[in-house]
Amino acid sequence: MDRVNIMVSERPVVIFSKSSCILSYTIKSLFSNFGSPLPLIFFPGSATGVNPTIYELDEIVGGGDIEHALAVLGHRTLPIVYIGGELVGGANEIMSLQLKRDLKQLLIRAGALWV
Repeated sequence: MDRVNIMVSERPVVIFSKSSCILSYTIKSLFSNFGSPLPLIFFPGSATGVNPTIYELDEIVGGGDIEHALAVLGHRTLPIVYIGGELVGGANEIMSLQLKRDLKQLLIRAGALWV
């Protein structure tokens, strides 16, 4: 659990994900394209969007241990998103914040997005 706390405190936006998870892909795409009028695939190398730290738990050494620690903390489904060192939630919570137009302010306060 200490490892998870260190990981989420080092960066403004941290996503725990699995490379094969479609909900994780959706959330990673949302953050990568955030603030851009068109998806970044149209602007290769573009610096727009949020640059989250992504931990693909099925690809990193110790990913299973991290997933277990997250489960002990009560987070059993992926993706798991932390913003500003605080748990925001999973895909449902992130999409809800986006639909309510609250996600942008949360990202600005965390220093992950500049306007």
